[in-house]
Amino acid sequence: MTVKILVIPVTPFAQNCSLIWDPATMKGALVDPGGDANKLYSAVTANNVTIDKVILTHGHLDHVGATIEVAKHYDVPVIGPHIGDKFWLDALQQQSQMFGFPPTQPFSPDQWLTGQDTIALGNLTLEVLHCPGHTPGHVALVERQSNTVIVGDIIFAGSIGRTDFPQGNHQQLIDSIREKLFTLPEQMTVYPGHGPTTTIGHERATNPFVADAKFG
Repeated sequence: MTVKILVIPVTPFAQNCSLIWDPATMKGALVDPGGDANKLYSAVTANNVTIDKVILTHGHLDHVGATIEVAKHYDVPVIGPHIGDKFWLDALQQQSQMFGFPPTQPFSPDQWLTGQDTIALGNLTLEVLHCPGHTPGHVALVERQSNTVIVGDIIFAGSIGRTDFPQGNHQQLIDSIREKLFTLPEQMTVYPGHGPTTTIGHERATNPFVADAKFG
């Protein structure tokens, strides 16, 4: 087993925080810690993982709400998203009011990501894909050895991310999915930000918004 991923739904939006780690070194990261920090700590402890970073796919509150609390708890850096989502992180107080969340202070990550970056996690390497559309700074995280990709709110099982938020762009989202995610292996397991896992091949064959047949 080259990677372990545990999906931990958090917040009233049932956002999938992913605890991902290298079983050889037990070093890991929390991807998109949107809330319910104590639930995340319990999962980390139960699996004996040593957290050495927090990674964000994009700047929406249900994905980042507990970031600073978790990063301080483990004394680790925050990595991502792409700088295109800076305006979302700057507006976290407004997002909190809008969605009825506890007040969340704006922050900046220790490192913004680009589409050429890789992230080391123990012996694992996560490749970063910049996939704008749902938000302008959205990224996906590809782990080749285990044939997995964490996609946040780019694509879901049978659906795609919303584009009616500020700076969302429907055509950009379609292009990100078709030109970046759908070039990945068909057997690759997809971990979305909400709902069940799926595969690249299943979505290419059946997703009503982006399936191959829809595009000839």
